[in-house]
Amino acid sequence: MPGLLRRFLPREEDFYDLFVKQADNIQGGAKALVEMLAHYTAVPEQASNIKAIEHAGDEITHAIFTKLNQTFVTPFDREDIHELCSKLDDVLDLIDAAAGRFVLYRVSAVRPGTEELAKILLDTTAEVVIAVRALNKPAFVLKHCIEINRLENESDRLCRKLIAQLFDEEKDPVQIIKWKEIFEVVETAVDKCEDVANIIETITLKST
Repeated sequence: MPGLLRRFLPREEDFYDLFVKQADNIQGGAKALVEMLAHYTAVPEQASNIKAIEHAGDEITHAIFTKLNQTFVTPFDREDIHELCSKLDDVLDLIDAAAGRFVLYRVSAVRPGTEELAKILLDTTAEVVIAVRALNKPAFVLKHCIEINRLENESDRLCRKLIAQLFDEEKDPVQIIKWKEIFEVVETAVDKCEDVANIIETITLKST
């Protein structure tokens, strides 16, 4: 009986540790994307490394959902755990999707501004890591959520600028389609980081 009770009693540190592990993994994926763009050689291999990071993220997501189903009392609302887990997974999926586009579209050279956009994503994931690490410390969370919102606005402005330049400078409609999608996938990854921040903010406000 004691063993059965221990199974259902809350172990908050396990959830927090898994979320931190996932946030760190996301930042690793964003860093790998920036490095791929900065050193644009052996692109399929670099994209495969990002795919491996994404697979590791899927395993963490599965571990969180499994734990959620096995835990009777959770550190915060079950629906918030589910939503936070899903949105973190979305960020990593989009990082992988962005990297994969360079292979799929056989991109021979990186357009100016692409690395800058990816660096905003990397900065945003760094803030996500800090916010996730402070999930059980509400006093420290909100300023990082605000910074994530600011970075999302910066990403959105740069994405619009790059797409406008693309239409001005590129004459090949196929290239326009390819690059517009690449820019939008990276920017959407930043959008998903903002979704993560919004969930963290909700969790924080409920706990105060």
